[in-house]
Amino acid sequence: MNTVGHSEATERRGLELTPFRGLRYDPDRVGSLAAVTSPPYDVVVRPDGLHHLQSADPHNIVRLILPQAATPTARNDQAADTLRRWLSEGVLLTDPEPGLYVYEQRDGSGMLQRGIIGALRVSDPAEQVVLPHEDVIPHVVADRAALMRATSANLEPLLLTYRGDGSAAAVVERTAERPPLLSTTTEDGFSHRLWSVTDPAEVTRIQADLAQHQALIADGHHRWATYRRLRAEHPSPSPWDYGLVLLVDTARYPLRVRAIHRLLHNLPVADALAALDGRFRVRHLQVPLAEALEALADAACASNAFLLAGDGTFHLVDRPDPDLLSRTVPADRPAAWRSLDATVLHATLLAHLWHIPEDSAAHVSYIHDTAATVEKAERDGGTAVLMHPVREDLVRHLARQGVTMPRKSTSFGPKPASGLVLRALDL
Repeated sequence: MNTVGHSEATERRGLELTPFRGLRYDPDRVGSLAAVTSPPYDVVVRPDGLHHLQSADPHNIVRLILPQAATPTARNDQAADTLRRWLSEGVLLTDPEPGLYVYEQRDGSGMLQRGIIGALRVSDPAEQVVLPHEDVIPHVVADRAALMRATSANLEPLLLTYRGDGSAAAVVERTAERPPLLSTTTEDGFSHRLWSVTDPAEVTRIQADLAQHQALIADGHHRWATYRRLRAEHPSPSPWDYGLVLLVDTARYPLRVRAIHRLLHNLPVADALAALDGRFRVRHLQVPLAEALEALADAACASNAFLLAGDGTFHLVDRPDPDLLSRTVPADRPAAWRSLDATVLHATLLAHLWHIPEDSAAHVSYIHDTAATVEKAERDGGTAVLMHPVREDLVRHLARQGVTMPRKSTSFGPKPASGLVLRALDL
């Protein structure tokens, strides 16, 4: 009887966000707060991106989230040593009392996004509290888990979206009227501000709102899978029952949805196109990148469409042979999943026509920046596959059915900057 009762109670649980004592850089010990931040670990895309961030400041957060050493074990040990040293030297300081954190991002175009950073209870998939929409790559989860074990820390928040009833939003807006804990502008033009919410009544209002809702993973599927793996490894209750997240109410602050592109390292464009002969329509475009992307958007309204690049021009690929799709796309999923561009890319192009293993970093890179993908393909002699973004309502529709999209199908943003607040699990 107790087991049944526990199961029923679990099914009714919503988002459970808990205050924590954040680790933050001492601004007097670093060159600038902007210089120690980084995009999330998987969005360092420019050819010199890692070196650029490391050289921006000796305490840049990439030294923790992307440590560099000869072996995985050495990398993780190095990150743990670095974190301990920065704590002992006072480079990172622990906030005096637990709190939730209101986080704001703003750019020059008028885009404004605010959300709440906290430690979220790591739920089981059956609870339908946190909804993933993409598959994950097992070795990436293993890598992130080893880093978190070594450092005993959540080094950067993942991004979740929910649609609230306004109670939490009211606290967020009131908080944003106060002087912030920190304010900085990063080189991408985004300004960042952070506040703490420590008043018990305000924390309770936020928690009561969130407890009624589920969330969609917008960015950070591998980190969420890592949280779940580490929670299973530690007897409960423990700090590993929770993971660091940023929750954004998209009823108030809609996110941007962009595509994630593919760079195929060992496939020249000529070979990629030859394999498509008679199976897709291919049109060669002698136009700038912006115009080629417009043509891709138009074509994507009518059928699956992709833009190939890497040989100095663009090739619009669309109108796949229906018989080819029926033979190569799995038929045991909803129609909306079968018709996704990412589904056709992975099932038909990568697996069937190009014979490329999608889970091999030696063959495929996933890159958010469009121009960088084209540049790398041209420099390395590979093929860039540029994608058209998926609508957010379709992502949510599939996630609520428990249907995951192919890995790296979407890029929600803006993403939180890494390095503004960390969570140590041994406090």
